[in-house]
Amino acid sequence: MGDFGRRPRDRAARFARALTWRRALVAAAVLTALAVTPWAWVQLSSAPYRHTAADVPEAPVALVLGAGLTRSGAPTAVLAGRLDVAAELYRTGKVRVLLVSGDNSTTDYDEPGAMRDYLVARGVPGQVVVADHAGFDTWDSCTRAKRVFGVSELTVVTQSFHLPRAVALCRAAGLEARGVGHDTSRGRAATTAYGHFREVFAAGKAMWDGLVARPDPTFLGPLESGVTSALRR
Repeated sequence: MGDFGRRPRDRAARFARALTWRRALVAAAVLTALAVTPWAWVQLSSAPYRHTAADVPEAPVALVLGAGLTRSGAPTAVLAGRLDVAAELYRTGKVRVLLVSGDNSTTDYDEPGAMRDYLVARGVPGQVVVADHAGFDTWDSCTRAKRVFGVSELTVVTQSFHLPRAVALCRAAGLEARGVGHDTSRGRAATTAYGHFREVFAAGKAMWDGLVARPDPTFLGPLESGVTSALRR
């Protein structure tokens, strides 16, 4: 009787363990799909539009995305790399206006102003540098370029690891966007590795913003004429 009584219980326990494992595998598969699908969308939707500075087609505007300031208020090394690429695009005639987009949420933190000063110090005429003071994230910068500054076609400039997401979001915002990335892999390997890691998780928000929610930027505001006026010069 003892063995007979234990066998059904043993079978029930084995079945419960197998069911638990199946549920765990299903949950893992769902989580993997949730992580991989946005990343795949970012990569695939942007792939035809990612270029080098040498082969990118001409565009009227380069959108340079912010990447932080040092304690002294100068662009970080990562941001300086982006600005160097943008300056090269201007000098080679690939773009005519540089729209620098970053955080100026407080009076003592002026990211677009520092970006403009950096470019002017390296020979870019000040009249072709237009500042977007409310580019708080990539989606905000892209949507404001179109809806506030009236841009329809641009080249977005950022780091290579960030470029797929930036191009995908700008195109989702309705811009005819291509992109050029600054490669940090040689001089800043740790930063590059962290950037690629972060992009896997940031892709989820990007897909939500670009394809589902399509939120207004933090600050929308009236149409600004800075880019249009600079292009007329």
